Amino acid sequence: MSTGLVLRGLREADLDQTAALLASRGDESDAVDLRLVVADGDAGFDGVAVVVDGDRVVSTAALLDETLHLGGVAIPAGQVELVATDPEYEGRGLVRDLMAWAHRRSRDRGHLAQVMIGIPYFYRQFGYSYAIPMHRWRRLATEPAAHPPVADGVTVRRANTAHPPAADGVTVRRATAADIPAMHALQEATRGDGAQLRMPHSAACWRWLVARDGTHQLVASRGGATVGTARLVPPPEAAVLGELAASDPDAALALVAHGRAAAGGERLVVQERPGTVAGDAVEPLLAPPSEVDPKRDWYYARIEDFAALLRHLEPLLVWRLAAAGLADRGHELLISSFRSHVRLTIGQSGITSLTAGGPEQAPGAKGGCGVPPDALPGLVFGPYGALGLEQRLPDCYLGGRRELMAALFPPVGANLLTFYLPA
Repeated sequence: MSTGLVLRGLREADLDQTAALLASRGDESDAVDLRLVVADGDAGFDGVAVVVDGDRVVSTAALLDETLHLGGVAIPAGQVELVATDPEYEGRGLVRDLMAWAHRRSRDRGHLAQVMIGIPYFYRQFGYSYAIPMHRWRRLATEPAAHPPVADGVTVRRANTAHPPAADGVTVRRATAADIPAMHALQEATRGDGAQLRMPHSAACWRWLVARDGTHQLVASRGGATVGTARLVPPPEAAVLGELAASDPDAALALVAHGRAAAGGERLVVQERPGTVAGDAVEPLLAPPSEVDPKRDWYYARIEDFAALLRHLEPLLVWRLAAAGLADRGHELLISSFRSHVRLTIGQSGITSLTAGGPEQAPGAKGGCGVPPDALPGLVFGPYGALGLEQRLPDCYLGGRRELMAALFPPVGANLLTFYLPA
């Protein structure tokens, strides 16, 4: 830390300054979000740190609690958000110090991984790698039909379209706290094809989403029942509709019609959700992905203690062995990330031994596997699996353990819901 600067927890007296810093470096809604986080009993001031120069707040970051679900195993995780630094203090390593604080706090909370959305490359400096692909954003090319009016004073005209109009009785409105259980249930039912890795919104995050003004949390209702939900980023910042979930196609189309009407003359971009009721309903209305951005964006992920995560995933790893027909005997396995390594014995009875050690530069000579440290999040959470990583990375090699590694670490599809829309 630079001379005269102090990193410490956020105090109530710092709140106005910190909110102003976030608003100046990002958006006014970031100041609102900070106040929502610190006022919530599940988060509070304990999850936010600041760097101060005397009485002046010059940098800040927050750690949010998340839960990843991989193949039925819940993994406690952390997410760093609300990061900002005063321009006068950039280049002094303040974010590096704040990230180290967040990682210590995350470890103390029992988190076994971290995931986040961040600016390109920057967070690779702090042990993160691009491991989990996001759903694409695609331009709405064909307007959905809808029956006017839609709730909240937005009227949707019936467009000329080959698609049938949304069913009578579907209305769309801003969500309230009373809608949270129904929205959560809809999102839990909307997992998509091959989404073995999930991160649902936490109870606290749902409360923030309903209360924040940076996005509008929407619900579609029919006959008093909630049949759809989505998040809208209204103009002028953007016209974006994400996290679309619905129990029937008509509800999905009504939400898209609401988003299009709210966009006014602006273009609406919709987040695809392949393999779901909502995603399949909206798919015919969307332009090809290349018309927005042909390159898929990815979530950052970080694993600090690979051995601890493997131990936590023991039930899933044993199940995968059995599914591959390899659980009839115990398997000894060395996985080296070169600066450190793990050795384990795993079979039908579970992981019977697991040790972590230091550098192991030539694991292949000892019958083991080499996986670079920045590829470990992709190995566990990513879409390529062990075999795909070996094909893509010259310093990833599986040797004679290829069949075993392929069974333990197959390709993983993902559906993550985060505090901020990754748009």
